[in-house]
Amino acid sequence: MLRDVVSARYKEGYKIEIIFDDGRSGIVDFTEYLDRGGVFEKFKDITFFKSYKIDEEVGTIVWGNEIDISPEKLYSKATGAPLPNWMESNSEMETQRC
Repeated sequence: MLRDVVSARYKEGYKIEIIFDDGRSGIVDFTEYLDRGGVFEKFKDITFFKSYKIDEEVGTIVWGNEIDISPEKLYSKATGAPLPNWMESNSEMETQRC
């Protein structure tokens, strides 16, 4: 089941507390994205990082019109729930490419 982000509050550094439509919540640390390059280079500017918004249409956090992170991944990081099976194979491939 997909869960949408309904609320997000900046905490400190690269941490955002996220609340989902099922009432579960947690703090996600986005530090890992700082070394990914590409569009995530913009995260190195903390002012840009803090400029996130919730896109209700897609149910996740977005930065501008070019950066978003899947709500499934955010839910997993915030709550400790496993990723959906269809995403686990993608995560393994992503790890292998690094």
